[in-house]
Amino acid sequence: MSDTPTPADESTPETDAPPTTDVAEAPAAEAGAPPAAKAGVTAPTAPSAADTADVRPNRRKVREGLVLSIAMDKTAVVGVIDRVRHPRYAKTVQRTKRLYAHDENNDLRVGDRVRLAETRPMSKLKRWRVVDVLERAK
Repeated sequence: MSDTPTPADESTPETDAPPTTDVAEAPAAEAGAPPAAKAGVTAPTAPSAADTADVRPNRRKVREGLVLSIAMDKTAVVGVIDRVRHPRYAKTVQRTKRLYAHDENNDLRVGDRVRLAETRPMSKLKRWRVVDVLERAK
């Protein structure tokens, strides 16, 4: 017996043979079943707190503030205002924090509104860098 097809084998087209039901119907049967009925498949859950925390590609803090001083070389002192609620009197209080920011080109002026990003420590006090100037001083 040879492996070459005989004329009788060539005359029977492949469409005459019934399709295999166990392979074709198995995914269709699972598709209609509820998620709990599927074997080995868990139902999708809501995103966890860890997943939603990674919305920003960079987890470093970003602040906006006004340039208060440019007396140092490549460094600007930026005042960032935080509005917090007083714990006892429930009144909104402004707290100003002076941040030292790296300004590579020394192009900032006092009164500029800038956006800062947290970065690695660059000196004893400098832990922020200027990302962009939002508004120039008039």
